[in-house]
Order: sequence, then C-alpha cells, then structure tokens
Amino acid sequence: MTGTDLGGRTALVTGSSRGIGRALADGMLAAGARVVLNGRDTAVLEETRASLAATHGEGRVLARDFDVTDEAAVTLAVDELEERVGPIDVLVNNAGVQHRVPLLELDLADWERVLATNLTSAFVVGRAVARHMVPRGGGRIVNIASVQADLARPTIAPYTAAKGGLRNLTRAMCAEWASAGLQVNALAPGYIHTEMTQALVDDPAFDGWVRGRTPAARWGRVEDLVGPAVFLASDAAAFVNGQVLFVDGGMTAVV
Repeated sequence: MTGTDLGGRTALVTGSSRGIGRALADGMLAAGARVVLNGRDTAVLEETRASLAATHGEGRVLARDFDVTDEAAVTLAVDELEERVGPIDVLVNNAGVQHRVPLLELDLADWERVLATNLTSAFVVGRAVARHMVPRGGGRIVNIASVQADLARPTIAPYTAAKGGLRNLTRAMCAEWASAGLQVNALAPGYIHTEMTQALVDDPAFDGWVRGRTPAARWGRVEDLVGPAVFLASDAAAFVNGQVLFVDGGMTAVV
C-alpha cells in the first residue's frame, strides 16, 4: 500500500456523528478504510452510520457509542473493538465542545468540561488505543486541534487552553511512541462552517471578521479537512511525526 490509500485499515473517529468528524469519517471511507464511528447519542450515531453505509457499503461502517471523557467506558470500548472488529490502525481524536463566556464570568465546571472533552479525552482515548498499537509496532493518531492552538480570542479561553494543550500532547505522544512505529500528528482547522459555527456564520459582524482575517477570504468547508487528514493517516506521512498541520486559509500566516 502506498500514498494515501487506506485500504485494509480500520479507523476510529471520535465525535463523528456530524460536522467535521462525519466528514473525516466519510473521507477515510472514500480512501478505502473501514471506519468505526463514535458519539454519545445512539440514535444520531445510527443515522450517520446508516447514511454512510448506504454510500460505502454496510460492512465498512460500524458504530460504537461511548463517552470519550469516561476512562472506563473508553477502555472497554477500545478493547472490545480490538477483539471483535480487529486492530485499530488509525485513531482520529475529533470529539470537542465549545463554550463562549468571558473569563470573569466563566464557571469552573464549564472550564473543566471543555478541557475534559477537548484535551483529556484525546489522552484517554489515545492511551487506550496506543496500548494496542505500541506492541504491534505501528499506528496513526491524528488529533484535531484548531487555529486556537496558536491564537486567542475573547470568550473562548477554555477552548483555547485545551487546543494549545492538544498541540503539546501531540508532541508528547510522538516523543514517547514514535520509536514504536507510531505517527502522531495534529490537524488544526481554521474557521470551518459547521452546525456548531452556524450562528457565527449568520452574524454579519463575525462573518465579516472571519472573511477579512483569512487571506482566502472565506470560511473553511469540512471537505477542506479531508485530504490533510487522510494524508496524516496514510503511508504518505510515514516520516511526519509530532507536527501540527494548519488548514486555515492562511489565517495563522498573517497579522
């Protein structure tokens, strides 16, 4: 297998019922992988599975509902998938939430919830999967970061802290697991038009700021992330490790 062909590989994509996660799952299916979807809402997860299976084939799309912040549930799910489905060759840590409140008004519980979902879950799921990958001598982990790994805006402090932490968690995973044959990298999307950002797209002031701040002069589309994610999951990235690939229309390249 060469290039970006993912044929014969199994990918687990967390938070893949909708939005970016669904698009990445779809893209990996199109590249030949078998994909395990993940989410907490069983009904929505099944709808997504059925929809993708109708396009890519019933046997290539599976679903496993579990809470990525629950260590016991994660361990159980990963161990079951390894036993019943087969080795997880690719992990995409995509699950995430946003919470927009000024720092002076931010409750500790909301700070902890955002960090648990956007950062700690990548450690918990990544560790559970790596415990199988390391003895096998190979695997790919792609953490979904953000331009907020390098930039900050008012009202999203916990998200910014989490994504900055995820950037360095990616490096830490590389430092510990690269010698065992794992490639661990991060994808950092810019402002992407999804269900989660629809209210911002609909806000003329914010929409104008995004278009003006981005050299490409547009919002990103979920499809813009598929090629870079497949690249990082594939043999084409065999000597790429510990890196953060920004897919942001040039936002972080300019002042």
